[in-house]
Amino acid sequence: MPRNLYVTLPVKDLQRSVDFFAALGFSFDQKFASENGASLVVNDNTSVMLATEAFFATLTKVPIVDARKATEALFALSLDSREEVDELVRKAVAAGAAAGHDPEDYGFMYHSGFVDLDGHQWGVFCMTGSPEA
Repeated sequence: MPRNLYVTLPVKDLQRSVDFFAALGFSFDQKFASENGASLVVNDNTSVMLATEAFFATLTKVPIVDARKATEALFALSLDSREEVDELVRKAVAAGAAAGHDPEDYGFMYHSGFVDLDGHQWGVFCMTGSPEA
């Protein structure tokens, strides 16, 4: 079973994307930094490589999705509290993201989200209890 997850996302302006995610409180692993990409550290087992579109294109034989026009994937980050969820979304919007949708409280989970500078959709949630069957 895999122990780590590495996601690679195409970005139009690498430095702008690095600055955006740094404003949200993320750090970057400088061992994997170049003019082509930057490794955003989510946790000890998960990283997101922000890759320039030109470099990303060398990794695939199919066209790159314009995330502003089509959904490529949905990304979700779990946090510990409603306050942390609201704060991360607030920071994202302040750094240039679009709000994803109004916060939703499902009783067992609180969820909100944002759309980053390149159109990637990020959900942000915390578990607040157990779902009822």
